Formats: sequence, structure tokens, C-alpha cells
Amino acid sequence: MNNKFEDLNVWKNSFNLTIDIYENLKECRDYGFKDQIQRAAVSILSNIAEGFERNRPKEIVQFLYIAKGSCGEVRAQLHLAKALGYIPSDIANTFIQQSAKLSAQLYNLIQYRQLHQPIHSS
Repeated sequence: MNNKFEDLNVWKNSFNLTIDIYENLKECRDYGFKDQIQRAAVSILSNIAEGFERNRPKEIVQFLYIAKGSCGEVRAQLHLAKALGYIPSDIANTFIQQSAKLSAQLYNLIQYRQLHQPIHSS
């Protein structure tokens, strides 16, 4: 079992996607859009970290679901960034694939946590 959220592949992948989004939108002048997609990307890795740090099975799952929702938001916004020409199509497609993979990783981690770690009420 991982001792730190930084050891989780899903967190590492969300961190890398967030950095890629920031780097590819440096010149974007649509500040509202840029802020929204960046905040959603940061939300993924932040919620993974927060849930993991709380170290309570029910809360971990809750925060992983929030991260998964933010991942869907990022993927939708990447489609928009591609359509508006904010990010080149080939790069946007790569990011879309990465976010879909990230969403699947989050789903698998949620399923694992729900099946292998009993949720106690407290």
C-alpha cells in the first residue's frame, strides 16, 4: 500500500496533465476559459491528495469521486479548447486521451477502495 499520495500513479498522471495544460495555455487570452480549465485540472490532483491524507475510507472514496468529476470537466473543456483553436488538435487529442485514462484510473481506484477497505461510520 502506498504511504504518500505522491506515490500514487493516478496522482502523478494528474499532476503531469495539469502541468501540460498550464504550459499549453500560457498564451491563451481567454482568461475565463483558461482559469476554469486550470482550476478543474488542479482540482483533480488536489482532491486525490486531500482524500488520501484524510485516511478514512469513506472520505477517500468521496474525494476520488470529486476528482473524477473534475476529470470529466477537464476533458469536456479540452474538446472546447481544441474546437476553438486554443490548443492544437493533435496535442488536445493527446490530452483528451490522457484525461480519459485518468478517469478510468480513478474509477478503478474507487472500486478497489470500496471493495477492499470496509467503510466504517464514525
